[in-house]
Amino acid sequence: MRSLWSDADAAAMIDRYAKDGVNEDVALRVYTSRLLGGDPQLVLHGGGNTSVKTTLVDFLGDEGEVLCVKGSGWDLGDIEPAGLPAVRLAPLRRLRDRASLSDEDMVNFQRANLLDMTSPNPSVETLLHAFLPHKFVDHTHSTAVLSLTDQPDGEAVCAEVFGARMGAVPYIMPGFDLAQKALEVFAQDESVEGLILHKHGVFTFGETAQESYDRMIEMVSLAEARLQQGRKAVFVGAKLPSQIAPATDVAPILRGACALEVDGDYKRMVLDFRTGDTIRTYVDGADVARYSQTGVVTPDHNIRTKNFPLLVPAPAADALDEFKVAVQQAVDRYVADYHVYFARNNVRVGGVKTALDPMPRVALVPGLGLFGIGKSAGEASVAADIAENTVGTITDAEAIGCFDCIPETDMFDIEYWSLEQAKLAKGAEKPMARQVVAVTGGGGGIGAAIAAAFVREGAEVAVLDVDPDAAAKVANRIGGLAVTCDVTSADSVQAAFAAIVARYGGVDVVASNAGAAWQGRIGDVSDATLRQSFELNFFGHQIVAQAAVKIMRAQDTGGGLVFNTSKQAVNPGQDFGPYGLPKAATLSLMRQYAVDHGADGIRANAVNADRIRTGLLDDDMIAARSKARGVSEADYMAGNLLNREVMAEDVADAFVYLAKAAKTTAAVVTVDGGNIAAALR
Repeated sequence: MRSLWSDADAAAMIDRYAKDGVNEDVALRVYTSRLLGGDPQLVLHGGGNTSVKTTLVDFLGDEGEVLCVKGSGWDLGDIEPAGLPAVRLAPLRRLRDRASLSDEDMVNFQRANLLDMTSPNPSVETLLHAFLPHKFVDHTHSTAVLSLTDQPDGEAVCAEVFGARMGAVPYIMPGFDLAQKALEVFAQDESVEGLILHKHGVFTFGETAQESYDRMIEMVSLAEARLQQGRKAVFVGAKLPSQIAPATDVAPILRGACALEVDGDYKRMVLDFRTGDTIRTYVDGADVARYSQTGVVTPDHNIRTKNFPLLVPAPAADALDEFKVAVQQAVDRYVADYHVYFARNNVRVGGVKTALDPMPRVALVPGLGLFGIGKSAGEASVAADIAENTVGTITDAEAIGCFDCIPETDMFDIEYWSLEQAKLAKGAEKPMARQVVAVTGGGGGIGAAIAAAFVREGAEVAVLDVDPDAAAKVANRIGGLAVTCDVTSADSVQAAFAAIVARYGGVDVVASNAGAAWQGRIGDVSDATLRQSFELNFFGHQIVAQAAVKIMRAQDTGGGLVFNTSKQAVNPGQDFGPYGLPKAATLSLMRQYAVDHGADGIRANAVNADRIRTGLLDDDMIAARSKARGVSEADYMAGNLLNREVMAEDVADAFVYLAKAAKTTAAVVTVDGGNIAAALR
């Protein structure tokens, strides 16, 4: 591992934060924290922690010694000074002489000694940082070090590699007891440059930020060098089917099996697929059922991945029905085993815990790779990142010995530790959370409004548009996925849905919105114009719906189709036949999907909208559209019974309403301010 320290970058960081009144110690702490946090071989997603002992002035103007330590919820990779809450050091050090201290009292005491009570909670390992005398202290979960410690004889291996330069701390759950034990080990030889925490991670320290950081890099480099010695061949490949089904066929099946049914509805998961040579060698191993089911490489990971991944059979391309049954059986076994695991350990701790959801957070698929599983795309990505990290760590551990981790009881204690659960605590889920929505014509005014509305409701949204720049603009604004898609091309639609499945694992709702208004008197309109309109305004909806339904049926968790049919479907306008006729056909298409796929739990509904101001249109464009429709700008509101302007956001609200209406299908919602001629009932 190479040191990334730069004198110039360090000086620039000091100058940058000095303008905000941040002292040099804290600026350098931010600098080296980011160096550590930017390397996934050291730190992942909120893991690890760093600190610096410095002097700051309190509210009363009194200067005192404080510990600035990473705060809960912050990531070392992009930490700011605000992510290093300052805690009065002297009171923390007085805790060294206590015989015991509960987790709750520890957290309360640390908060009571914050200089700023609005700061985040200091790290659960704050006391370990405080008890050590060094100015700078760094803690990571280096994969190389974990590959050494995660052995049956890990202490001996580490003693061989690090000698007297590093102290050895046995595994103890983070908190007061670990801090006391680490201090005890350090006191036995105060010349050590750091501490190896068995099956947990590594600490280094120093009087300068560079010294502590460089020691971390050096110790990790020693571990990496050891991992290259005496390596044996690992992971002999298992026999796999000659043709493996693609991930885009597998993901919806896996996603559906991992959905929780609650009161007749489904709490779905989002997936994140990863593959590559290292991952494939791991998941394709004949002995994968042993090394993948041993446990986590560091306790810090199990709150995001659970203790074990789900292991399913290899998916043969010509036997997906059998694979679907096997996946459901594997998930059922996983859930049943989790309930037994929880019950067994909950009794041990007095029956005071409440079970978390039992679904896996990582799935291994021989022949393909692995999937991260989460309640959102972000959670799935974190799980996948940790799973990739685990693959590398276990691969190295197996190459020099045999992977071994902490016992089940310790894994349970971490998984159900209140201080760890606090890291994941969030408010109530939004109504469309865990659902994946595809919006066609998403780059236009109405489509953009629909996409934004679904994001506000908590959905993961894919913005599909024939114009890649328009799709990207909207997707970037809402934090969604941009997909180039010509809905009149079956190949383009298939590719678009493959991209959605590759990103999220499936699809639950389609807002079939793409369309354009061709005009002309029906007795005069050309055959080419009419066919062109039907291609987009009817067949485009059918191609999209058909592709979506295939995925929804593979998931077996229902779904929703919402079509933009326009008022032309029920109230033809003069010279708008080329537009209205395919829209009328699309209205019938919606009803047919409701009839044919209601048994699959798939709902089909439509929005009948007219005279919409998109918010992307200026007054001149509104006037032009009014003229094209055969009405003056002054008459644009004519026929609007409520005399209220209708915006794209109003149409979007109708799409969201129908997507959430679990017991509504074959319905049409009118959004036009009131046009009695277009009212269905």
